[in-house]
Amino acid sequence: MRFLGNVLATVIGIFVFMMLSFFGIILIGVIFGGDSETVEVENNSVIELNLSDLSDDYAGKYSDPWVTAFSERKKIGLTDVINAIEIAETDDAIKGISILNTNSSLGMAQSKELRDALNRFKKSGKFIYSYANSYSQKEYYLNSVATSIYINPIGELDFKGLSTEVMFFKDFQEKSGLKMEVIRHGKYKSAVEPFLENKMSDANKEQTMALLNGIWTNIVEDISKSRNISVEKLNTIANGLLARTPEMAKAQNLIDYIAYEDVYHNAIRKVLKVDKDEDYNTVSIADYTQKTTTTSVNMDSNDAIAIVYAQGEIGSGEGDVNEIGEGSMRRSLQEARKDDDIKAIVLRINSPGGNALTSDLIWREIELTKRVKPVVVSMGNYAASGGYYIACNANTIFAEKNTITGSIGVFGTLPNFSVAANRYGINTEQVRTHENASNYSPFVPMDEKFKAITLEGVENIYATFIGHVAEGRKMTTAQVDSIGQGRVWTGSEAVKIGLVDKIGGLREAIAEAAKLAKIKSYSTVNYPEYEKNFEDIFANFPFAKSKTAFIKEEIGEENYRLLQEVKRFQNRKGIQAVMPFEITIQ
Repeated sequence: MRFLGNVLATVIGIFVFMMLSFFGIILIGVIFGGDSETVEVENNSVIELNLSDLSDDYAGKYSDPWVTAFSERKKIGLTDVINAIEIAETDDAIKGISILNTNSSLGMAQSKELRDALNRFKKSGKFIYSYANSYSQKEYYLNSVATSIYINPIGELDFKGLSTEVMFFKDFQEKSGLKMEVIRHGKYKSAVEPFLENKMSDANKEQTMALLNGIWTNIVEDISKSRNISVEKLNTIANGLLARTPEMAKAQNLIDYIAYEDVYHNAIRKVLKVDKDEDYNTVSIADYTQKTTTTSVNMDSNDAIAIVYAQGEIGSGEGDVNEIGEGSMRRSLQEARKDDDIKAIVLRINSPGGNALTSDLIWREIELTKRVKPVVVSMGNYAASGGYYIACNANTIFAEKNTITGSIGVFGTLPNFSVAANRYGINTEQVRTHENASNYSPFVPMDEKFKAITLEGVENIYATFIGHVAEGRKMTTAQVDSIGQGRVWTGSEAVKIGLVDKIGGLREAIAEAAKLAKIKSYSTVNYPEYEKNFEDIFANFPFAKSKTAFIKEEIGEENYRLLQEVKRFQNRKGIQAVMPFEITIQ
């Protein structure tokens, strides 16, 4: 028995040694070889811009190299890509950009920033070619900046205007006995309206229509300039579905060529003066971005501008690239504030809002930082509700024309199953020493006293919210309340009513930060650096599917999004400052 035990111990020891050696080799490679420059860009090259891997402004960095080693996530964000395109404008080796995979998960404001970068690249005299089997409406908006647009002969182009859909659960609650108790402030705070009504309120319909019209106006104005088609004609095309086939799209001048992909590549060869039977030189946007990121640091100055990325819903704890947490955000602002080389801070916000307490903690950190050095906000797709809460006290606020912002309002939701419980014979009884000793129970009807106390908390946070906005934007609380009430606005409208200072993207916000700091030569430093614990490593093995990927594959993309919406409502604890609805533009 002892012999067998020794053999088993030896086998286990060898296995453990091999595993540690395997992970050790990978870790050494990440630490010493991860940032090495391996990409050589040949002369007469074309950047292949694959949009499918782009979603976040910031790809994130982690304090633990193991997390980076086993992360599924690409190491580039949209901001890095835009910087790379700007460098490519003056790179003699780069002759043009080819957009082949147009399938993008970017939001409208992100698409606008990338489109503007591509437009500047095109104005430098270099070409942009685009090819797709089909273009969704959002994809066409981005690709319409191209010098030449190709589409597959049996493809299709979606161009029909914007819409959104909201589900209502009032009847379902009454029939099932599963109810959401809602306590809110703000007549436009329609995040909770689906639990109260069977249809949109007039106030909600008003703001939704205004929002869609504002975004659409910005879309067609940009397309009009790129394609030399009047806005009036574009609206006629959308209204009549007059570009639904490749032939119709070409007749309306929305695309240039109907052809297969091999013809598209031959056209690029012709521009580059490469023979048809030869491959032309290409470099992926990921590789080119990686190369420029490691070689474009400004060594002429010690001065720097910190870019702190706040992306995702506002939660609690550490946070991650997809969730804003007070841990990583407050630590980043404190580090940037105390670093003498950092002269200004740009807060890049891409958030619909979330936890009100976390929003206030981040707001306070920005307030402390602003006393030491300038803070400029750049709004992405949205900076609404809690997202606007953390923006309102900056020195200057930038937004894109189609950024969704505002939504100054708060609410609380509590699930209540008392009707369903009674219906199925489940009875609950509470015993308590004092009148208010018991916590809220979803199996007992909400009493008016508890509701009044909770509403008091909502009103206090709303008063604090509009007070912060009034102080930051130099308004009266009455003025803020009149444009608040949970209503959302486009960036264009937000400038007019004083919630935003200027129209522009991250590029313009950085320039403003440099101006306020009175520096001309500087580098940029990205924050946050997320602190992840060891168990997160195993969720990101490259040879094992992530939980997200597995669920998506099993139930489909659309059902997964619905599941995420339900999960978000379940996870929202405490009083919330969240934008009223999500608009998905295809």
